[in-house]
Amino acid sequence: MYKLITIDMDGTLLNDKHELTDEVRSTLQTAKARGVKVVLCTGRPIGGVHRYLEELHLNEEGDYVITYNGALVQNSNTNEIVSKYSLGYEDLKLLYDLSLELKTSIHFFNYTNLYTLNQNIHKYTVAESYITQVPLSYLRLEGISKNILLPKIIFVDEPEHLNQVIASIPISLREKYAMVRSEPFFYEFLHPKVSKGNAVKHLAKILGIEQQEVMSIGDNRNDLTMIEYAGCGVAMGNAVPELKEIANFQTLSNNNNGVAHAIQKLVLNN
Repeated sequence: MYKLITIDMDGTLLNDKHELTDEVRSTLQTAKARGVKVVLCTGRPIGGVHRYLEELHLNEEGDYVITYNGALVQNSNTNEIVSKYSLGYEDLKLLYDLSLELKTSIHFFNYTNLYTLNQNIHKYTVAESYITQVPLSYLRLEGISKNILLPKIIFVDEPEHLNQVIASIPISLREKYAMVRSEPFFYEFLHPKVSKGNAVKHLAKILGIEQQEVMSIGDNRNDLTMIEYAGCGVAMGNAVPELKEIANFQTLSNNNNGVAHAIQKLVLNN
């Protein structure tokens, strides 16, 4: 019996219109009513998750949420922090200088807002603010506090150019940060201990849930670590090939209620 289900949001829980369907909603509520711990595990900022937690009633006593690709794990009822890993000002300066060298855009989150150091704000940065409903501001590096805490810093570009940017990142930085391509146009830099897999593992331990009792559902490269960790890793029908290769089960796409299908088949019907 699976006691913990961790679910990615964009491309997984939500359809391509960023909507939560009735079938997915009712399936999650049924699973929760049967005592299964349902946890959203997303690259989104916490501010971009609140309305879904409310809609799914995943902000009640004993509920948790994982955001920023695992950088923040917290109780979604009390807001008590379970784990939190941040980057700082020197990381931002280093990566901003690199973004200028590689001719790519950059944006970053603190724990409330989205910021960019680019006066010409990239369209994907604007889209990120719109989709997550997190405020966006332009800042100059010299105006940023040296004490700033950042869950993640992101290179932003068209996929073809971003491929070249990623290939040009120095090996020394690959040892300094956890890096993940969360979307074709986003390449994220995080604290070296951060991943969705580590966050799920830590939360499961706190809850007293064994690895084989964990199900994780995702679609993209930033979901790979939690799919690898879970006792049952589920790939969406629209998932990237490398995630499908390691998954234990492949469900329908996010536009065909794939999350509901997997939970009905593997949890509720057993």
